[in-house]
Amino acid sequence: MFIFLLFVVHACTFVIIGYAEKFHRTGNKITLLHCPENFISDINVLSPGTLMDLQKERASKTASLMDKFMDKARSLHIEAEFMSKAAEKAGHAIVEVSEDMKPYMIVVGTRGMGKIRRTILGSVSDFVVHHAHCPVLVYRQK
Repeated sequence: MFIFLLFVVHACTFVIIGYAEKFHRTGNKITLLHCPENFISDINVLSPGTLMDLQKERASKTASLMDKFMDKARSLHIEAEFMSKAAEKAGHAIVEVSEDMKPYMIVVGTRGMGKIRRTILGSVSDFVVHHAHCPVLVYRQK
C-alpha cells in the first residue's frame, strides 16, 4: 500500500529516525519539507548586498539540510524527496504545501521550547495541528 507522508524538516533528525523505528512500512514515500525564512518582507530595509548574502546563506543551509536528511532517509531505506518553500511563517507554508500535495499525514517534530518562548514566538506544530486538512503526527524527542 502506498502512503505519502509530508515531513517537516528542522535541524534535528530524531523525527525521521523515530518514524523509521515505529511507523515506516515498505511502500511509504515521504517528502521532506524545509521552510526557510523569506526575506522579501525585508527588501526595503536591507541593502541589496546584504539581501544577496542572506539568500546565499539560506541556499547553503538548505543544501546542507537536504544532504543530511536525504542521506539519513537512504540509510534507513526510506523513499524520500526533498523540497524547500521559503515563507515568512513556516506553519502557513506547511499547511499550504499539504493542501497542494494532499499527503496521508503530516509529521512534525517539537523542539521543546519553554511556555513563555512558545507563547511569544508561536509554535509551528501547534499551528499545523489546528489548520491542516489531514492528520498531523507531532513527534516529541525523548
